[in-house]
Amino acid sequence: MKKLLKYLKNYKKELIFGPFFKLLEAIFELIVPFVMANIIDKGIAGGDTAYILKMCGVIVILGICGLGFALTCQYLAAKCAYGFGTELRRAMYSHINSLSHSSVDKIGTASLVNRLTNDTNTVQNGVNMFIRLAVRAPFLVIGAAVMAVTIDVKLSLIFFIAAPLISAIIFVIMRKTVPMYKKTQQNLDRAALLTRENIEGTRVIRAFSRQQEEIREFGTAVDDIAESSIAVGKISAILNPAAFMIMNLGIVAIVWFGGVRIDAGNLTQGELTAFTNYMTQILLALVVLANLIVTFTKAFASANRVSEVFDLPPEENGSLSPSGSGVNIIEFRNVSFAYDGAGDSSVRGLSFELKAGEMLGIIGGTGSGKSTAAALIPCFYRATEGEVLVDGANVLDWDRDVLRSMIGFVPQKTVLFTGTVRENMRWRKADASDEEIVAALKTAQAWEFVEKMPDGLDTFIAQGGRNLSGGQKQRIAIARALVGAPKIIILDDSTSALDYATDLRLRKAINEDMEGTTVIMISQRTTSLKDADKIIVMDDGEPAGIGTHEELLLGCGVYREIYDSQMNEKEGN
Repeated sequence: MKKLLKYLKNYKKELIFGPFFKLLEAIFELIVPFVMANIIDKGIAGGDTAYILKMCGVIVILGICGLGFALTCQYLAAKCAYGFGTELRRAMYSHINSLSHSSVDKIGTASLVNRLTNDTNTVQNGVNMFIRLAVRAPFLVIGAAVMAVTIDVKLSLIFFIAAPLISAIIFVIMRKTVPMYKKTQQNLDRAALLTRENIEGTRVIRAFSRQQEEIREFGTAVDDIAESSIAVGKISAILNPAAFMIMNLGIVAIVWFGGVRIDAGNLTQGELTAFTNYMTQILLALVVLANLIVTFTKAFASANRVSEVFDLPPEENGSLSPSGSGVNIIEFRNVSFAYDGAGDSSVRGLSFELKAGEMLGIIGGTGSGKSTAAALIPCFYRATEGEVLVDGANVLDWDRDVLRSMIGFVPQKTVLFTGTVRENMRWRKADASDEEIVAALKTAQAWEFVEKMPDGLDTFIAQGGRNLSGGQKQRIAIARALVGAPKIIILDDSTSALDYATDLRLRKAINEDMEGTTVIMISQRTTSLKDADKIIVMDDGEPAGIGTHEELLLGCGVYREIYDSQMNEKEGN
């Protein structure tokens, strides 16, 4: 929680004056029983109507002033809490965007979303309640106890018996519920993960008619949330009845022993009334304090989860901006890579050189390390062994923005964003002209369908490109990577939805229109890679062969097997 306090630095005034006005309200509230005692002992006992009306006016004034102080505090608390929440979310979102792929993988996307929304909201509520009640509740307990002692020391012993009993109940309940709140948040993460997967994979779920199974799994997840929440609720529900039971028994004891002391002439009726009010104030303040502790417990649990995100180190960034200093545009020197927590390396002992303008093909079975090897070039992940060089310099020494501005990357999973075609096409180059966009679309074989759309470049793309076919999404994603003429293009199995004729036209267009650009194409099709200057055949994370199409057909059994299976499949069709 301490790490998050810096986001309150712009709200120091609210942090000071908010509790101050709440303190004034509490002081006025403590004066009311004293005024009531005087009304009973002096006004009612003496039949002085003028005095009664005057003191009733004092109570009204105290109430109006207390209301004004309370509203002022509420305003300051809201301004501080929501301002704090806004700055916290902004900083957290900025930090998440600075994380490396490895850091994001540690927590997971669903959990990050939950922490950015739900947990920050809980911390925000904690700040709000702190300003409103953290000073008021303890002050009321202490102030009422002091006022009670000034009225009658012996009778106030009832306070000092009831208060520890309620405090003990609060302590026991808090001790049991604190771990449960963390479990509830974890269950929320699980439900968020399932929600994300089911919404994104709704077409796959329907294709396999898995709706009922997914509904049952999600039902189990939300049942877990309900069970953990109910378990906490059952324990917390003991608090109010137990506290009010002790409070009412305390009031009974005060009235009983107070009546005895009134008969003995040691206490007046007005003082007994004031004493009863102070007892009620103390015990109600303790209940409020208990609920405040519950809120703080949730806030601290959420603050720890938020802090875990801030504890993840941002992606390390070099400062170099090399340009044309190397013979090879890309070079791998005995590179190996293993994901965090993985039992084995995904890539092992990979070495190759690629000159500017050449085309590199990468092929292999599922899980052979093709995409992982490509992700090392823009430094999405850091090689665990060996070196990856771009333009003669280690990618770790590059300024990340400079490095990635050289690379047009098309991921295996096509990602388009809500907005127009033009807006999506300007992701690599914000000021790209329509001529540049159209040229890129033509190279990617996408202009043929974009120009037929009613609004052309202004055609709206729904979330995730759901109003486009798989092939259309892939071609727009490829065109987006081509805008701005990057020095390196990485196509990570991004032509899988294209037919052979379109695939051929695309490769031919890239070769003609992007002359001098280095192309790295990952594909499952040998026909897509046969014209490559160099092909790497990956097998279980290791290079099974490196060479041209003809060389690999003769010297690499894995490549020959892939080629023969695809040729037989085409012949069978």
